[in-house]
Amino acid sequence: MAAPPRRRSIALALVATTLTLGTVAAGCGDDDDTAGSGGDLSGRIAIDGSSTVGPLTSAAAETFNEDNPDVDITVGTSGTGGGFEIFCRGETDISDASRTINDEERAACADGGVEYEELRVASDGITIVTKKGGAVGDELNLTTDQLEAIWIRGSKIGDWSQIPGGGFPSAKLTLAGPDSQSGTYDFFNEEVLGEDADGEVRSPRQDYSASADDNVTVRAVTGSGQGLGYFGYTYYEENADSLDAISVDGVAPSAETITDGSYPLSRPLYIYVSKASLARPEIAAFVRFYIENATSLAQELQFVPAPQDAIDEDLRKLDASTTAAAR
Repeated sequence: MAAPPRRRSIALALVATTLTLGTVAAGCGDDDDTAGSGGDLSGRIAIDGSSTVGPLTSAAAETFNEDNPDVDITVGTSGTGGGFEIFCRGETDISDASRTINDEERAACADGGVEYEELRVASDGITIVTKKGGAVGDELNLTTDQLEAIWIRGSKIGDWSQIPGGGFPSAKLTLAGPDSQSGTYDFFNEEVLGEDADGEVRSPRQDYSASADDNVTVRAVTGSGQGLGYFGYTYYEENADSLDAISVDGVAPSAETITDGSYPLSRPLYIYVSKASLARPEIAAFVRFYIENATSLAQELQFVPAPQDAIDEDLRKLDASTTAAAR
């Protein structure tokens, strides 16, 4: 199973302790086994997809394994697009996603006979970052129009002083971010670059350091004179000692602005679960455990929790799917 990032190790231990105690307390008041607490489950759960959602899923898996050590859970991070490719071929049970499934992927799942439930597990805000203590200073703000001018295909902006209306000093501008398999890449392009006259999302420039590994983006930004990059908010928090977050349209990314939607690049995070897999008791138990504890996991691991109404809707979907599978 993929390990959570190193800076989450202490928080993960707290999560495991808190949720294990909660399971014990629930068991003391009820003779029925609760989902994930029986200890008699076994089997294998294959998960892949978003590198943004992956650490949260890994934490849920590790905590679930405290009471269910015989369930083998693997969590890969091949990106949202890469995750959907193998999910729709029926090769994984759960796909982590930092965007909703698109039309092409829905068609692939239909062709592969894969029916699924879409479950929201957290919230996020794509965070624009630069090197802390760099030449252009801190408390920076970029508008979405300026981000578009920087990132659009064909852009020749290679110095901060060339950003329209920015008033920044001269400093070499290098760019880094996720590759085309990432849901973060897709969401950023949709929100910042927009659509062309044919309704297609406009393409970004290609002369940047692209990787599915957010840690590569961190190194690219901090290793340059004055780099600019983007990824999920939680990766910024993990590296806040070396990075500055840039406000977008005058709003700084934070748990509060992401939750209330005032931060322009806020987004929901999901898991997609195969309905066929939900018929297996170990997967039904794990997914219910994940959703029931999604808020606590998100808070402890520096994610932004999903709204409670979204969690309630997830549980309704699970109830309906597990009931249908039992017929």
